[in-house]
Amino acid sequence: MALKRPFSELDWQLTPEPVRQYIMALERMLFDMEQRIVAHEKRLEKLEVRSSKNSHNSSKPPSSDPPFSRQKRKQKKSTRAKGGQKGHKPHQRQMLDPTESHWLMPTRCACGHAQFDPQKMQPFYAHQHIELPEIEMQISHYILQQCDCPNCGRTVKAALPSDVSTGYGPRFTALIGELSGIKAMSRNDVKQLCESVLGIGIATGTIQKLVDRTSNALLPAYERIGRVARRFWCNYIDETSWFKENDLHWLWAMANERVAFYRIDPHRSKEAFEKLVRDWDGILVSDGYGLYRKWVNRQTCLAHLIRKADALAERKKTDLCRFGEIVAAWLRQLVSFAKEPPDPEMWSDFYTFFLFTVSVWEKDKTDAGKLARQIVREMDSLWTFLDHHGIEPTNNRAERALRFGVLWRKRSLGTQSEKGNRWVERILSLKETCRLNAKPTFPFLVECITSYFRRSTPNLSWI
Repeated sequence: MALKRPFSELDWQLTPEPVRQYIMALERMLFDMEQRIVAHEKRLEKLEVRSSKNSHNSSKPPSSDPPFSRQKRKQKKSTRAKGGQKGHKPHQRQMLDPTESHWLMPTRCACGHAQFDPQKMQPFYAHQHIELPEIEMQISHYILQQCDCPNCGRTVKAALPSDVSTGYGPRFTALIGELSGIKAMSRNDVKQLCESVLGIGIATGTIQKLVDRTSNALLPAYERIGRVARRFWCNYIDETSWFKENDLHWLWAMANERVAFYRIDPHRSKEAFEKLVRDWDGILVSDGYGLYRKWVNRQTCLAHLIRKADALAERKKTDLCRFGEIVAAWLRQLVSFAKEPPDPEMWSDFYTFFLFTVSVWEKDKTDAGKLARQIVREMDSLWTFLDHHGIEPTNNRAERALRFGVLWRKRSLGTQSEKGNRWVERILSLKETCRLNAKPTFPFLVECITSYFRRSTPNLSWI
């Protein structure tokens, strides 16, 4: 590809050979520069797209957004007063059972009278004052005796009861599990809290032993949660990276409206997915990962497609920007059908125009064509939520279930052993399942550990 010369072929032939060679060299130089400019423009566009990715136009988590680049939400000024609105459900302070009561009598009237008949007193208001009592640990001292048998002369020693043989009771062990797992505190933080608040000096190694004991006690609940998840008719599944001794692993989450089941696997593969779901064959809600697309009955996450369309809408090229805006609008309208299902005419109009928009760009070689082809591949799983009541059009439930695990990974950098992986799986499953059922975690931890000491099974009927 050479530049068009501003003179005729005859003039070119009459041009001296050195001049022609010089012109040809300049043409080659210009051609090379044009090629470099085109290559640099493509590279610059890729870098701009990569640098502009955030939680709004990609699958990156919100925590990855730098604080100085976060856009302030544009909110319309409301004419309503701040605070609770008329008709809202009140959240008032609840009256608790008192440990002691004080009856307060009036002392003097405004007129100066100070003598009142106690028989005519009537309560008009109850005020509760809540205070944390001074914590005094219950420490039982067991002194084991021994003596010589008068019959055979052997030394006979007393034995500890099984429920106190560990040195730490169920409630204290459950507290360590609550702080280390539910609150994801480090071993040193738990150690400092025990010393500061409880007045108990405890080694980090002992804390780890109590965590391991809690993990073993949670095994029946963890297995129960897994069975319930694999019997449920619809599950939301997602995965995120995890690290064990700096080796890449994957934290899988299988969540629904009743339970959340977690599993850590060294691989992000078909085998790992099958170990998670086993014989489950219900409706799967997931993102567009190739492994999930092979599932027969599936709802793809529309939020992922919307973010990709939003990314195209931010591109500088007019055609890409326009395509992104149109597709994002159509997908958002599809999501709105979850709350307000369309009538036949509305659905016919949406279906016709949506398919026309995608088909026009399907063969395009740009990123717009790439997104259009992805939508075509997942066309059958875009509106499963319209055919089955109770299915959400996005995979936000699984992403929310993974959120605490992601924060834990960032704080602790993962785990150091297979035993640590099992602890993360079990405590995350318990934490999220209790949240879904509005059940406090600490009393159930105490129940599980008490049953573990007694070699019995805790009450799992609520799962």
